Amino acid sequence: MNRIVIFLAAIACTVAPLQASDWRQFRGPLSNGVSDETALPISFDASKSIAWKVNLPGRGLSSPIIVGGRVFVTCSSGPKQQRLHVICLNAADGSQRWERQFWATGRTMCHEKTSVAAPTPASDGERVFAIFSSNDIVCLDLDGNLVWVRGLGRDYPNASNSLGMSSSLVTADGVVIAQVENDSESFSAGLDALTGVNRWKLDRPRMANWTSPVLLKTSDGKQLAILQSGKGISAVEPATGKTVWEYGDGASTVPSSTPDGARLFVPSHGITVLEPGASGEAPKQLWRSAQLRPGTPSATILGQKVFALNDGGVLTCGDATSGQRLWQLRLKGPFSSTPVGAGAYLYCVNEKGLAQVVDTFKPEGEIISELDLGDTILSTPSISGGAIYFRSDKQLWKVGKS
Repeated sequence: MNRIVIFLAAIACTVAPLQASDWRQFRGPLSNGVSDETALPISFDASKSIAWKVNLPGRGLSSPIIVGGRVFVTCSSGPKQQRLHVICLNAADGSQRWERQFWATGRTMCHEKTSVAAPTPASDGERVFAIFSSNDIVCLDLDGNLVWVRGLGRDYPNASNSLGMSSSLVTADGVVIAQVENDSESFSAGLDALTGVNRWKLDRPRMANWTSPVLLKTSDGKQLAILQSGKGISAVEPATGKTVWEYGDGASTVPSSTPDGARLFVPSHGITVLEPGASGEAPKQLWRSAQLRPGTPSATILGQKVFALNDGGVLTCGDATSGQRLWQLRLKGPFSSTPVGAGAYLYCVNEKGLAQVVDTFKPEGEIISELDLGDTILSTPSISGGAIYFRSDKQLWKVGKS
């Protein structure tokens, strides 16, 4: 009996439960950039709102992730950005817990606007998985001990593009899902979270692609990994890589899809909303709107409203159930970062480092607060513990309560 109890306890501990304030991957726990926190600041003050800021040792577009009161962020440094950094900070005060450095084994060439540390890491609650544009993946436990490292650039030497890779990771069912899609050796893979070996590998359309996989829960409770490319959408089982359904009417290769419950908001012909059926049935198209057309930022859904932000700073609000355009608001741009939101508020930061809070409950939307962080910011913010985290090449800020 004791052996059975120990065995069941071991199974229960294989993946740590999601804490309420955790933000474990790009655009948060549901891959949609939305938090259910209610204590976020909505009025910024340059002297009071910044809980802390820390200097970073290198460049990066990756978002920070937050797990159990620890903040993890990646950077790249050196003349060719060949030195890769994974850094762990205390969320409470920004003090450093540890830093690990690695040498890139794959190509580090990328456009001057991006960096080798462009993709956002992911966590299953016990481990942190970090991928870089060089297609190097490292797995560390929360204390910084190396679990495994994988040089996908050595295993698949033609898997790269001249502008740099930026697809972030997601993890589900004991698998880390990576999109390594490009003009040549294009593929997506599910890597075993404990060992880094391939559980599955799928050939993908040969075209440059900077979108990230997202996780979608269907109406019958099944979790699917959504892989997006210029050809459209493939929904696969995370554990096996088995394709469950496909949407073949094209999609963007820059902004990613956004899940909302059982619906999927795809940047296709503006925005196309799909709702998969139960038991692997092909999705039905709920609506399509060419007036809602995201730029580099991905779409965000708050309540019954969907928001598309173009690169110039025009924020378009639409009805999430019909696609009808409701209003437009011009923000101070330009933008590369995707907005994040909570309650009625969107948090947007432009490329010049100006953070803007938008009250979406106002009849035409309204910017109610601004905070100038004074540095170029291209990465998407993260939300955790009543605070918003912003990062530039040089610094990481926690805005909110200390």
